[in-house]
Amino acid sequence: MTTTQSRAAVSNPRPSSQWLLTLVGVVLLVVGCLLPWAFVPAILGNVTVLLYPGAMQILMIIVGAIAVFFLLLRTGRFAAADRLLDSARGLRALSVTAAAFMVLAVVIIAMQAPGLANADPGVYVSLVGALLMVAGSFRMPSDPKVDPITVHLPSWVEIVVIVVMLAIALFGAAYALGQEDGTIFSLFLLFLAGSVVALARAGLFSWIGVIAQRNRRVITLGAFAVAFLFPFTQNGSDANMSIATQVLIFATTALGLNIVVGLAGLLDLGYIAFLGAGAYVSAMMSHSAFATIGWKPPFIVVVVIAACVSSILGLIIGSPTLRVSGDYLAIVTLAFGEIFRLTVNNLDGNNGPDLTNGPNGIPGIPELEIGSFNFGDTHTLLGIPLGRFANYYFLMLVVAAIIITIFTRLNNSRIGRGWVAIREDEKAAEAMGVNVFGLKLFAFAGGAFLAGMAGSIKAHQDVSVTPDQYIFLESAFLLAAIVLGGMGTVAGVLVGATVLKLLPEKLRFVADYRLLTFGLLLVLMMRFRPEGLVPSRRRALEFHEDDTKLAERIEEAHLEGMTKTEGRA
Repeated sequence: MTTTQSRAAVSNPRPSSQWLLTLVGVVLLVVGCLLPWAFVPAILGNVTVLLYPGAMQILMIIVGAIAVFFLLLRTGRFAAADRLLDSARGLRALSVTAAAFMVLAVVIIAMQAPGLANADPGVYVSLVGALLMVAGSFRMPSDPKVDPITVHLPSWVEIVVIVVMLAIALFGAAYALGQEDGTIFSLFLLFLAGSVVALARAGLFSWIGVIAQRNRRVITLGAFAVAFLFPFTQNGSDANMSIATQVLIFATTALGLNIVVGLAGLLDLGYIAFLGAGAYVSAMMSHSAFATIGWKPPFIVVVVIAACVSSILGLIIGSPTLRVSGDYLAIVTLAFGEIFRLTVNNLDGNNGPDLTNGPNGIPGIPELEIGSFNFGDTHTLLGIPLGRFANYYFLMLVVAAIIITIFTRLNNSRIGRGWVAIREDEKAAEAMGVNVFGLKLFAFAGGAFLAGMAGSIKAHQDVSVTPDQYIFLESAFLLAAIVLGGMGTVAGVLVGATVLKLLPEKLRFVADYRLLTFGLLLVLMMRFRPEGLVPSRRRALEFHEDDTKLAERIEEAHLEGMTKTEGRA
């Protein structure tokens, strides 16, 4: 079918057979969600009540609503949206998501009830509906769409879209973190991933990316507002805020490593040692009964000292080793990480100076106090209790803002361009006059400095510091967060760190198989989206060199940005 014929078919008011088949599937999917899915209330958060859908059933109703929106676009009555979005591709991804969700729901009911005899007809009605959606949507033709860069809407409309998107992200994160049942979390994750893929394949996120570039300040302030409001959605839950704080510490550390790996292209497998150095310095200068240094300066001073010590370690390890590159550098940094762990194990007063208490570490680290504010106390704000983990979360949010500002400024500076040149071709960069060794050393020291800042807070949040907290596996997870999220980007690292910290916590229900499951998800991710979840434009082109259309779009966007900048000047 030619493009003209397919457009004529879409604009034809008479519904096609595949359109009607998909609509019947959507109706059955939603009707099944209004019927009971199981006889046992404890399964899937209680899906046993007639005409009172549970949370998992509501998710499928949302999928049905999005599918109806795409089907309406196929009627040709919404010309503007239809020109921007590819409804057929979105419907296909959405149908596959619904089918996978319903199959998994049937399997969970069969395993937990146990037996399929405990499954009510509603779950089968929804399953049949999802399969009909798949059969209908995969027969629909796709149409070429307009480039989202050329679509301009009033500024207030774009800002409203950004606010709605951030609000959905806030409540979605709060709901996901509040799920203690691993099966419910898995189904929600499947729904979320499938919906995002469907909207992305339809082209919605391409347009959102364009308006995000036009409203950078709005989306930056909105993102921090969402992060600030997150603790107020947890009803004082220390368990959830503990996970959120660990995610934020992990993310800020990964941002420091992103300078070394994402910008400068230096493969560092021992980065966790810099986090540990900052933590140990903070612990040794704390008021713990096991602290080995008598000087107890204010915490602000301790943070600076810890960051400087980590930076000095970066200079010490960087000066002799940055003469090598590639695999050799990875081996050297891996050895440095192991040397750090063994060293703090031996500084127990028997094998060396008594600084770290050896394998016992430094326990009993007291809560932070800045002025009269004690981070260990519960504070009530707007009627909502905020416990110790919420207090540390807000502190890490401030540190994250500082690190993101530093990273962004460096990335957009002459130094950042020098790092990227080194990453792309070190010899060519040196031939063009770039101070290769100096910039590589600065990347190592700067990344270590930021890790030391995060480590000094982590020591107080964890209450103790021990050598087994800083093993090679932690460095590997930090590196995986950068590669998974998108090298060289802030949003990508934040997303990657969140996924890598949150998934193992929520996949505990598969016991010994959770790391295997987690590893398989990473392999699939690297196979189908090697540039990362939120890649930079440069990385996207590296992995899609044959996509000339993508290159042209990026070039146009770059020229448009330069024109606006010159206009402001």
